[in-house]
Amino acid sequence: MSEGQRLNRNTLAKQNRKLVIAPYLFILPNLLIFGTFIVFPSLLGLYYSFHVYDGLNPMKFNGLDNYIKIIGDREFWSTIGRTGIYAAIVVPLIYAAALGIALLLAREIRMRGFFRAVFYWPTMISYIIVGLTWKWIFGDSFGILNHLLTVVGVEPVGFLTSSFWANTAVIIATVWSRAGFFMVIFIAGLQAIPTDYYEAARLDGATGIKVFRYITLPLLKPTSLLVVMLTLIDAFKAFPLMFALTGGGPGKDTTYIVQYIYEIGFNRQELGLASAMSVMLFILIGGFSALQFRLSKGGAT
Repeated sequence: MSEGQRLNRNTLAKQNRKLVIAPYLFILPNLLIFGTFIVFPSLLGLYYSFHVYDGLNPMKFNGLDNYIKIIGDREFWSTIGRTGIYAAIVVPLIYAAALGIALLLAREIRMRGFFRAVFYWPTMISYIIVGLTWKWIFGDSFGILNHLLTVVGVEPVGFLTSSFWANTAVIIATVWSRAGFFMVIFIAGLQAIPTDYYEAARLDGATGIKVFRYITLPLLKPTSLLVVMLTLIDAFKAFPLMFALTGGGPGKDTTYIVQYIYEIGFNRQELGLASAMSVMLFILIGGFSALQFRLSKGGAT
């Protein structure tokens, strides 16, 4: 091999090494952020879950005692059940609201961009602000809604002191704050459907409802599964909105699982037990996600 060929070979090898290393350098910042704020706290929480720890005194290893304690904790399972009911109501409502708005705003209508911005705007507000805003509306003594009822001669309603109305207020605020985000996902899904299908359906004389049932809805199945999975995860992680709106009351009627874990960890200073509850919640959400992926895979085949 001549000297020139060796030089060309070495230069080519250096270029190949750069091409191999370059992608890892681009994703390195994301990996560092993910590892620092997601992986490390998760592993730390798993470690705490096997210990007795109050944040002040040295932690003591207690094996599976925290998990055994959770199994016998009626309040934990009651909160899980309450969260499940909340999710069972909120998920279909958000799905229907987001899909309905997306179907309207995917069409060529006047001021379409303005209306999309109006519906998307609530998703840009923090949950704390959303909770406080709806508290001004549903507040028992200072709420706008009760003021209007009084003006028209109707007795004020205990929106935040009644179990039914407090849960209703939480659900309304949740749907209002999240539907806009999933509307965007549905609009993207609708725009991905080839127009050929609709043109063929019109030639066959299909009506709007039939087109929606036999073309739009089946082709939106992957998008629908994604929306259901994300809303379900959101529902089981719900905390700041209801904490600001109802504080978890009246009683414990709007206290969901994340707020219960927060109270165990920071009010009762049982960080090990709270970590074990977080691990169990992670397993529960992971199970739901795995089921969704399995259904999605089945739909694709």
